[in-house]
Amino acid sequence: MKEMNGKGMTRKMLIFEEAARLFREKGYQATSMRDLAERVELEPSSLYSHIRSKGELLQKICFDCANHFTVSMDEIQAGHTTALEKIRKLIEVHIEIALTKPTSTTVFNDEWKNLPPHKLVRFMEMRKEYERKFIALIREAQERGEVIPVDPELLLNTIISSFRWIQPKTSIKDKWKSEQIVRAISRFILAGLTNRNYQLP
Repeated sequence: MKEMNGKGMTRKMLIFEEAARLFREKGYQATSMRDLAERVELEPSSLYSHIRSKGELLQKICFDCANHFTVSMDEIQAGHTTALEKIRKLIEVHIEIALTKPTSTTVFNDEWKNLPPHKLVRFMEMRKEYERKFIALIREAQERGEVIPVDPELLLNTIISSFRWIQPKTSIKDKWKSEQIVRAISRFILAGLTNRNYQLP
């Protein structure tokens, strides 16, 4: 039987969660397996009965996030809505992930370069494909006159960078409900993209 903690997490789930926190706090390179063992209150030898290496932890964190974005993109693209509406939904996905998984998102954004070469290639392929699809939606919305005529790649980078301030220690969730945060940030970004007072559905 898998050992569970008070939050209903298995020991392995806890290890991955604490690894993400350590990678965010100290950086991947500066974090040791001994650091992680101390954080989850295990002997280093016992830690290896749950995971093979520090690299395995980084790979899971990065690819879990990448897969989440990929699946969300595919589901939203398949929808029968306008390009602008799909952009709105993708913006909401980014904000929701930043709010619910801020530690993993920080590692995903900052530590991916430490992936082993063969995994790094796959990760970059997934990232570029996601960006390609997002840019295609921006271009489509521009062709319809719904988004300002600015280089789509520049717009995408501006959109993505606007979520990076949402960090684990941010008190934003203590002041507002997640739904309020998602709607406020989405409306602000879309107002800039469309150059008008964008009204959310």
